[in-house]
Amino acid sequence: QVQLVESGGGLVQPGGSLRLSCAASGRIFSMIAMGWYRQAPGKERELVAAFTGAGTANYTDSVKGRFTISRDNVRTVFLQMNSLKPEDTAVYYCNWRGIAAGYGYREVWGQGTLVTVSS
Repeated sequence: QVQLVESGGGLVQPGGSLRLSCAASGRIFSMIAMGWYRQAPGKERELVAAFTGAGTANYTDSVKGRFTISRDNVRTVFLQMNSLKPEDTAVYYCNWRGIAAGYGYREVWGQGTLVTVSS
């Protein structure tokens, strides 16, 4: 199976920066998509930024120009968050979708990391 380990959340003042990381482990045959979602209190989970298997990066409009997703390979992605705003406060979840060797298609979620933007 595939497992995800996230790190990098915390408390930051408005205008500050944070960098999230997510590492996938397990027997990965291929990756369809990997990226970050977030869920604020009382709101639905939403896509923040993600890579497709072809390497294309997609962002939600509210973070374009402020957040950058990058990756080392098909197993590790990062989310550099700059110019953070209070409305970015949420639990951020790493998401992986792909083919796990011996298991077929899988969608896996990380445990979530809290990002709080407050003065």
